[in-house]
Amino acid sequence: MSKKYNILIISDDENYISQFKEKLIFLRENDSLEIIDFESVHKFLKSCSAEIILVHENSSKSATLNTITSIADNENLSVILLVNAYDTDFILSAYDCGIKDFISADADDFELVIRTVSNIRQNSVKKLMCRNIRLLEQLNVIDDLTGLYNYNFARQVIENTIDDNLIDDGTFMAIAPCEDSKPSFSVEKFAQTVFTSIRSDDVATLGRGARFYILLPNTGFNGAVCVLNKIKDNYPEKHFDICAGITTVAHKNFDEMEDKALKALSDALATNAQYSCSEEKEETLDDWLDDGINEHKNYKIFRQIFNKKMEKVITPVFYRLQKAWEEKLFKTRIDQYTDKEQCVFHLKNKNQDSTLRIVYPGFAKIVIYITHEGLDSPENKEIQLQLTKISKKELEKIVEDFIRDFKYTSV
Repeated sequence: MSKKYNILIISDDENYISQFKEKLIFLRENDSLEIIDFESVHKFLKSCSAEIILVHENSSKSATLNTITSIADNENLSVILLVNAYDTDFILSAYDCGIKDFISADADDFELVIRTVSNIRQNSVKKLMCRNIRLLEQLNVIDDLTGLYNYNFARQVIENTIDDNLIDDGTFMAIAPCEDSKPSFSVEKFAQTVFTSIRSDDVATLGRGARFYILLPNTGFNGAVCVLNKIKDNYPEKHFDICAGITTVAHKNFDEMEDKALKALSDALATNAQYSCSEEKEETLDDWLDDGINEHKNYKIFRQIFNKKMEKVITPVFYRLQKAWEEKLFKTRIDQYTDKEQCVFHLKNKNQDSTLRIVYPGFAKIVIYITHEGLDSPENKEIQLQLTKISKKELEKIVEDFIRDFKYTSV
């Protein structure tokens, strides 16, 4: 049995109401339709289960805005404004009062139906999201006071976000109020400020020891500082300062990010600095091979990063260079392909057979094998390259050097 949606129309124009009924004739049979005037709004809403409310612009714009304000507080309602004329200031004021959409009162039948059905669907998604949030609060995954993920689930939420979205670049922050700002600090206000200062793709959680954690995917150090300043500026109390410890996301699990960010935060609090960035040392292949504790988790992340690099960087570079050199290398066959095991760029003529192979052995690096058959010279070499260093510019240089060596050795 499909769900029944009740649609309420508020209008004082009887002539318009009769025309409006005909315009919504294409709605589903199980959608109910009620029409009331502005004076009956509050009395009717007490016993009405309407989810979509269409407010026809009243002769008094202030009365229209006051009505929208009074009904838009209900999170289960989606309010659509039907305007008699496109008055920009009035429409913007209506959005401030809580409408979700607007449409001309004289709109064609199909446009009105499409807008109404679209808002019905959006409202269903919103209600489902609200139910899911309430369920997470009941399970103590989300803190009902702040709306942030509780610390006990911070690891799972952040690592799932990184794994599911193949994130190999970004920053992780641990933040806390500075010592002088603690008297004006409110957990609820701070959480709300964080929500209004970050993007929908960012993740905020409660942290260890009255700290707050923020994951910023695909955001560098400067971007993290901008978010930090935004949180500070948006906090309702004046002269409020916060400190942050910042670390990078690449090649780290949650424990490592948390440890580095908290140490950097301690340094910032101790020196009364706005932020401190953890010093990153360059990992080597041997370092990751020796990491037996986190080997399985890191391997999964690195493999995802390599697959993404292969799709977004290696394959396009190989294809472009093949097309660029096909007419420049006389009587030379150029082949290139990628699969799950390797990426190959192959050159062959009657004098020389040369191959560049990119192999992923696991963990934090790739290995590039360059072989010119029949030669035992510096042209034959092996290059180890970190996953984070696989850029179009770097790869193009390596492949073009390989092509030039082929030209030299095939003479």
